[in-house]
Amino acid sequence: MSSNSSITLCNGLKMPTVGLGMWKVGCDAAADQVYEAIKAGYRLFDCACDYGNESQIGQGISRALSDGLVARSDLFITSKLWCTYHRREHVEPALRRTLKDLGLDYVDLYLVHFPIALKYVPFEHRYPPEWSFEVGGPVIHDGVPYQETWQAMEELCNKGLAKSIGISNMPGALIYDVLSYARIKPAVLQIEVHPYLVREQLVSLAQAEGIAVTVYSSFGDTSYHEINMAPKGPEFTPLLTHQIVASVAARHGKSPAQVLLRWAIDRGCAVIPKSSNPARLRENLDLFDFELSPDDVKLISGLDRNMRFNDPVTYIDRAIWAS
Repeated sequence: MSSNSSITLCNGLKMPTVGLGMWKVGCDAAADQVYEAIKAGYRLFDCACDYGNESQIGQGISRALSDGLVARSDLFITSKLWCTYHRREHVEPALRRTLKDLGLDYVDLYLVHFPIALKYVPFEHRYPPEWSFEVGGPVIHDGVPYQETWQAMEELCNKGLAKSIGISNMPGALIYDVLSYARIKPAVLQIEVHPYLVREQLVSLAQAEGIAVTVYSSFGDTSYHEINMAPKGPEFTPLLTHQIVASVAARHGKSPAQVLLRWAIDRGCAVIPKSSNPARLRENLDLFDFELSPDDVKLISGLDRNMRFNDPVTYIDRAIWAS
């Protein structure tokens, strides 16, 4: 494999460049998907409290460890702090609940899922808590300074509960704010990036500050149709069938999905595609025997529409990305 099969984080730890995203993986399938993915060669698993499947992910990990497929040190497990746990006193219990569900002593990376604090939801009230205190109720903002949350995240590293900590869904101005007080620098920024949302400035900003970038939704609209968050109609072209992506793929003898993932990798980013199809699982790992030329990258980046699919304003009426 090529040398870019892993990314060295600012703390010296290595993160695999390709992982398996666990968003929207059903509880009935998560354990088997994780186990089969480990057999296929995956070592990074991108999880979150909010995905509601960490117990089942833990079962898959436990089975793989018991069967000797991998050692714990071979795996890179990411999880995320949900918005309702931003107060200092809630951060560690939130991670400890995640660790209990995953059956692990530590995570390799713990991210703050969104830079917005919401009203605390106790575990016994509802878990995962989702966006509202009551199901279907209003989304209630909680005035927690991000600095308080980040300092509590740093304590997780001090206690060995997280090897690295990072940020997610964060704009550039807030990254500079975090860097002004961070004693432990964010190791990773995770954001939505694909050729319809290139985000050249934000990716470059993070990388210039020594923060690795993991991108999600690499295939653009594919994960959003079933939840009615992607455009419909003949005027919209899905990325996986776009003529430019297809032409680059044909030139390299690869699939459009592989080209979309390689486009992100050639920009220095890690990717976390999701698939339940065994052949596609293997295909999404098979990215290191080719590279896109600078012209290829530029051509695909030219598809940029500043089109965001994961926009909370559409599902909780909170304009996090307003400008």
